[in-house]
Amino acid sequence: MNTHAAIHVGRRQLGLDDETARDLYEQVTGKRSLRAMTDAERVAVVDELRRRGFKAALNRVRRPLEGRYAKKFQALWIAAWNLGLVKNHDDRALIAFAERQTGISHVRFVHDPADADKVIEALKDWMAREAGVVWKKSEIGELGWRWLHRDGAKIAAAQWKILADAGACPAFGGFGAYVRTLVGDVASFADVTDAQWITVMNGLGTHVRWARRRS
Repeated sequence: MNTHAAIHVGRRQLGLDDETARDLYEQVTGKRSLRAMTDAERVAVVDELRRRGFKAALNRVRRPLEGRYAKKFQALWIAAWNLGLVKNHDDRALIAFAERQTGISHVRFVHDPADADKVIEALKDWMAREAGVVWKKSEIGELGWRWLHRDGAKIAAAQWKILADAGACPAFGGFGAYVRTLVGDVASFADVTDAQWITVMNGLGTHVRWARRRS
């Protein structure tokens, strides 16, 4: 969990409204805005929230599954988790999902590209149908494609729309401001790397899951 997500989870746990939270930020860092803080200052805010009783879930090390297509399956499964579709992000749930699509008992035994496509397309169709992810270039348009060519960007864009529709976008400004808050200043979205989009997806995932639980 990144510091932004941890702070917002901590605020909810402790029942801090916006004004009370800003008072806390100012007390710890001298600043009332998360966007104005350095990484170290945000860590200090998390430490203060913990001192006041915030219990952060410990991040478990996620061991890669074995198998020719396992990495791709895991990436899509976590994307579905960050879209609020998957309720159990454990690998056992993914293995069971893949078995339902292919009849194969474990993803490490998926060797045929046709079987792999059954799992991949089922997950992509689910995300398109239930979360509005747009996968095809023809459906995005040339202007958007310059940065939406990365799968992580497509997921993040869908996450932001879910939050916007729910009136629950993170309070860091617009989508561009949020992305730059997490990955640093970039000239354009096209310069955001796959690894950085993962950071954005994970950050937004906390907000999406919370918004879906409220709906």
